[in-house]
Amino acid sequence: MLGDMDVRTDKNTNRPVALSGDRPTGPLHLGHLVGSLNERVKLQDTHDLTVMIADMQALTVYADNPARIEAAALGLMLDYLSVGLDPDKVRFVQQSGIPALSELFMLYLNLVSVNRLQRNPTIKSELAGQMGGQGASAGFVTHPVSQAADITAFRATAIPVGEDQLPLLEQANEIVARVNALQGRTILPTIRPILSRTPRLLGIDGAAKCGKSQGNGIALIDTPDMVRSKVQSMFTDPQHLKASDPGRIEGNVVIQYLDALDDNAEAMAELKLHYQKGGLGDAVLKKRLVEQIEAVLPPIRRRRAYYMRDLGAVKALLRNGTMEGRMIAQETLTAVRGAFKLAA
Repeated sequence: MLGDMDVRTDKNTNRPVALSGDRPTGPLHLGHLVGSLNERVKLQDTHDLTVMIADMQALTVYADNPARIEAAALGLMLDYLSVGLDPDKVRFVQQSGIPALSELFMLYLNLVSVNRLQRNPTIKSELAGQMGGQGASAGFVTHPVSQAADITAFRATAIPVGEDQLPLLEQANEIVARVNALQGRTILPTIRPILSRTPRLLGIDGAAKCGKSQGNGIALIDTPDMVRSKVQSMFTDPQHLKASDPGRIEGNVVIQYLDALDDNAEAMAELKLHYQKGGLGDAVLKKRLVEQIEAVLPPIRRRRAYYMRDLGAVKALLRNGTMEGRMIAQETLTAVRGAFKLAA
């Protein structure tokens, strides 16, 4: 049973708790790497880190194709391991294997109005891309409540997110406050965001968002040939027709990717100035970007190949982590049920 607390810490490490994860809707890409995955690799050394494969949330989009979700879930595990998340330091869990999450979700729904959900900026933005909201499922609209259940189940206090996800955490904290008020003391901790310092990468097609399911990113599983082909197709400046023409860096996808991947700030500043003045062709930019990407992906490919030798062991890591996560979440559910004065 939980007592009064602000932070849940792991019994062995005495570290604050962090939670992160992804919906299994497709392979992770460079946007995930620079925006979230690299941060998670750092967190595993400072926090009790749980990484969740949110397959129940994926059903809100792909309920008509569960086989796709199943395959993508295994792909996610391989992505996680390939970027350097250490199974000796990280608890990997599968959302659908933790029944307490569904009950927490149901309880929390009673603390949130429909109007509040519809006003959530993140949901409003994503709904706009789904047939103007007409084709969205009820599960999709209530996603913020489901996410609140995931976070609070592990009493996580640190969540790595981009700025676009802040409204979801704000809503989760509203639920936390209402549960604590029901109990009359703190049984769920306040959640704080860990903001990525890297802006969200655009799609290689110039779209506002690089998405797993849209296929408009450079995936971590892409081969060198695929990387080169995708970079060659990337959006730059449509008015930059000749190398001698001045080029725009605003909205230039190749420039944005270089800013995210190239650690040589001085060289990047010179390159951008040269491009803006004229005399620098898009081919030079794209060649530099391919080199930067191919400096990052080889160790990821090697780790992936290593883990692919024994997929049974990979599945066991997820299964064992899920069993551990099930016990943690059940402990939280017991406390929350008490706040609602429900039967023990």
